[in-house]
Amino acid sequence: MTRSPAASHVAMQVLRSGTAPLPNHGEAQAAESNRDFIHKLKLSLKELRETFRWIRLIQRVPLVKRPDLVTPLLRETDELIRIFVASIKTAQKRPD
Repeated sequence: MTRSPAASHVAMQVLRSGTAPLPNHGEAQAAESNRDFIHKLKLSLKELRETFRWIRLIQRVPLVKRPDLVTPLLRETDELIRIFVASIKTAQKRPD
């Protein structure tokens, strides 16, 4: 990543949003109800979507010397988003 104030800001945003889904998922595993479970999965999903956008910005600006190396990160983040969306849909079908 380049060493500009903008790149530093984006790096910190990715660090924050990219690490948030893990503890939120842990909270979902300890949910007190199905509604609480869904809420916490949605928090993880929100952070994953934010991370996806930041990574896409890094690639498109570009803020890295080899933007093509970011593609696998985008793919993996997209896969995680799809998994969380499917999990939320499944949980929403369950009775409370």
